[in-house]
Amino acid sequence: MGDGTETNRLGTETSPYLLQHAENPVHWQPWDEAALAAARQADKPILLSIGYAACHWCHVMAHESFEDRDTAELMNRLYVNIKVDREERPDLDRIYQLAHQVVAQRGGGWPLTVILSPGDLVPFFAGTYFPKEPRYGTPPFREVLQRAAQFYRENQRELAAQSEELIGVFQRAAGETADGEAELDAEPIGTALGTLLKHFDPRDGGFGRAPKFPHTADIELLLSITASNDVDQETRRTCRHMATLSLRRMATGGIYDQLGGGFSRYSVDNSWSIPHFEKMLYDNGSLLFLYAQAWQLGGEGLFRETADGTAGWVMREMQHPEGGYFSSLDADSEGEEGKFYVWTREQVRAVLSEEEFIAFAAQYGLNDPPNFEETCWHLRVTLDQARLMPPPRLDAGTLALLESARAKLLEARAQRIRPGLDDKVLTAWNGLMIRGMAAAGRLLSRPAYVDSAERAAGFILRKLWRDGRLYASWRAGQAKVPGFLDDHAFLLAGLLELLQSRWDGVWFAWAREIADALLEHFEDRERGGFWFTAADQTTPLHRPKGYSDESMPAGNAVAARALIEMGHLSADPAYIDAGERALKAASGVMAEYPESHAGMLLALTAMLEPPTMVVLRGDHEALADWRAELSSQYDPRRLVLCIPEQARNLPGPLARCTPRGPACAYVCRGTSCSLPITSIESLSRAINE
Repeated sequence: MGDGTETNRLGTETSPYLLQHAENPVHWQPWDEAALAAARQADKPILLSIGYAACHWCHVMAHESFEDRDTAELMNRLYVNIKVDREERPDLDRIYQLAHQVVAQRGGGWPLTVILSPGDLVPFFAGTYFPKEPRYGTPPFREVLQRAAQFYRENQRELAAQSEELIGVFQRAAGETADGEAELDAEPIGTALGTLLKHFDPRDGGFGRAPKFPHTADIELLLSITASNDVDQETRRTCRHMATLSLRRMATGGIYDQLGGGFSRYSVDNSWSIPHFEKMLYDNGSLLFLYAQAWQLGGEGLFRETADGTAGWVMREMQHPEGGYFSSLDADSEGEEGKFYVWTREQVRAVLSEEEFIAFAAQYGLNDPPNFEETCWHLRVTLDQARLMPPPRLDAGTLALLESARAKLLEARAQRIRPGLDDKVLTAWNGLMIRGMAAAGRLLSRPAYVDSAERAAGFILRKLWRDGRLYASWRAGQAKVPGFLDDHAFLLAGLLELLQSRWDGVWFAWAREIADALLEHFEDRERGGFWFTAADQTTPLHRPKGYSDESMPAGNAVAARALIEMGHLSADPAYIDAGERALKAASGVMAEYPESHAGMLLALTAMLEPPTMVVLRGDHEALADWRAELSSQYDPRRLVLCIPEQARNLPGPLARCTPRGPACAYVCRGTSCSLPITSIESLSRAINE
C-alpha cells in the first residue's frame, strides 16, 4: 500500500475493493461523469481496471504495479485511470468482459484490464492480469501501457474502424429475433442431459476438468428431472446419480470448509481437494438450496450436515447485525492464498489429544502426503472414505472424537489473521441466500434459518427499497446503484421461497411489487425476455441481455421461473405470459446450446409442467405433522403454503382456501382448487393423483 499520505478519488467510496486502492499512487477515479469528462477533455485513453475484493490475482497486480510509484507515474501521465468493483457494477463488467472476448479472442476474468477510447468508450485493447516483469508468456504491464498509448496517438483511423466493427458485434449479440409462435417443448432438456452425461466425471462428480466449478444450475436441473413423470425410470436414476455424486464429492472435498462450513468458489483439481479459497455468498446460497433439496430427496445424512454447516457459517460470519448478508471472504490472508485454512501435522497435533489426532488424521488426510505446496495439508475427507457411496457410518466413539477435534481446531483457527471480509450487502446475492436459507429452514426443520432469511429480507426492504425502486448495493449506511435484473429476479425467487417457509402478507405484497417493477423496467416488450439494465439506466456500447448461466444462473432464467410461480400463486396470467415470452425469446439459443442454459431449462420445466400448489390452513401446531409429511416428499414442482388461520386479504385462489377446523388442506392446479381435505392420508392421495 501507499504510505497513507496520498489519496485518490476512491477515498470517499464505500466499496471495500475500491477502498483497497484509495492510497495507491495511481490517481484512480470511480466510473462517473467527472472521470469520463476528464478523459474527453484531456484526450487521454481510459485505463479501466475491474476486479473485486476477494480476487487473488487482483491483489497480486495491485501489489506489483498499482503500488509501484514508477508504474503509477506512467499510468497517471498516459491515462485517465478508472477502478470498478464488478460486484457493484455488474453491467459494466458484462459489457467489457464481452469486449475482451472479442478484442483478445479468449475468455476474460479478473482483474480485467481494458483500455478505452475516451469519446465512445469502445475498447481498443483488453487483457486480464499483467505481471510487472515478463512471465507466463505475458508482456510486462509497463510495456503494455506504453504501446497502447502510442497506438492511440498514432492510429486514429484504425481505431475508428475497429470501434465500428466492435459496436457491430455488440448489436448482433443483442439482436435475437422474436418468435412469438415458437413451440415450447422438452426436447432441449433431453439434449442438455445428453451433453451433461458426456462431460460428467464418473469418478469425482461434476462436469469437465479442472478448474472445476460447482455448476449449481446444472445440478438443480438434474435433481428436478429425478421427480419428473415425463422421463423413464432409468433416466431419473442417472440424473439422481450425477447430482448426488457431485454433491457428495464436493461435501467431502476441500472445496468445502471441513471445520467452519461453507464452500470456496472452485477447485483447482479434479477431485475437489484444493480450492481457490475465496468464499462467495452467491455460491453458498445456491449450494445451500441444493443440499437441502438433496436431503429431502434421499435423506442422506451427509447432505443435511453440509447444509447445516453452510447455514451455520453464514449466520456466524456473513450476516450483518441488522440482517443483510455480506458478500465474500478473501482468498488471501497475510498476503498468501489459503494461509488461514491449511495446517501442518504439528499444528494439528498441538491442539488435539492423541486419540483425537489419530481419528482426525485418518479421516481428513493427514496420513497422506502433504497436498498444499508440498509442506501443508488442506483438510478433506480421505479419498478412500470419499469414494464410498454413501460415505461409511463411523462408530459413535469416533464421531465424538471427530466432533471435539473439529471444535478445537476451529477455535484455534479463529486466532489466526482472518481473510478480508467484503461487508457490502448486494441485493442479488442476498436473494440467492434468502432462497437457500429459507428452503433449508423448511426442509431441515430449522426455524433459525427461516429467521435468518426473514432478517435479511427485512434489511433489503428497509435499506435498499425506496419509492418503488430497488437498489443493488449497500455499505456504511449508503444504498448505491439502481438495481439490475439479477437484483429483482433473485430477490423475487428468494421471497417466493420464504413465503413457502413462513407465510407473511408483507412478503407477498412486496414480492408482487418487485414482480411489477421487473416487468415495468426490464422487459423487452418487442422480443420478450429481460434486459440486464432498467430502461432509465445508461450503459456504454449496448444494453446487455443474456440467457446463459455463468457463475450464477441467468437473470432471465430466474425471472421467467419466478414470474411463472408468481402467476400461479396470484392467479394473474400476466406474470405467466411474461415468463412464456422470455422462454420463446430464448428458444433459439436453448435449442442450439441447451447445456449452457440449465436455468432457462428449469424455467421451461415450470412452464411445461405447472406447479401444484398445496395450501395448508389452520392452527400452527396442528399443521406441524402436515408440514413434516409434505417436507419428506421431494417434488420441486410443488408449492406448499402454510397460511395462518387469522390471515386476511389473500390473493387469487388462496382467498377461497378458508380454514376448516384445526387443520385442513387444499390442492390447487391452475385456477382450480380441491374441496377442503381434513386428513393427512387424504392429502397424500390427492397429491399423487
